[in-house]
Amino acid sequence: MKIKILLFGSVFVGLTSFTAYESEVTYVAIGTTSNIIYQSLDGEKLVAKSDCIGCHKIDKKLIGPSYLDIAKKYPLNDKSVNYLASKIIKGGSGVWGSIPMAAHSTLKKEDAKLMAKYILSVK
Repeated sequence: MKIKILLFGSVFVGLTSFTAYESEVTYVAIGTTSNIIYQSLDGEKLVAKSDCIGCHKIDKKLIGPSYLDIAKKYPLNDKSVNYLASKIIKGGSGVWGSIPMAAHSTLKKEDAKLMAKYILSVK
């Protein structure tokens, strides 16, 4: 009996290790009165993995502005997403005070856009 369970377990592990794994993007619907905007949860994961949390918090100012303050200042649209993605990649100063934001030049444009979408959705 133990041999059958061990054999079955080995076959099961072997078969599952050869299956193709594809990353699946998960979306959450954020409703507004006139339309629904789909926001990728990948942006939140990218923000969590980056060094953003050293200067930004969701609901209070640290070194840089909070994500809530950013979301209040900029509407969630393509223009704002592109602007903030550019700021994330290139860095900058003067908009929120004299302390400059570090550039993240190795970040892909699409990843920066996902991060910007996440930040703008925190309302």
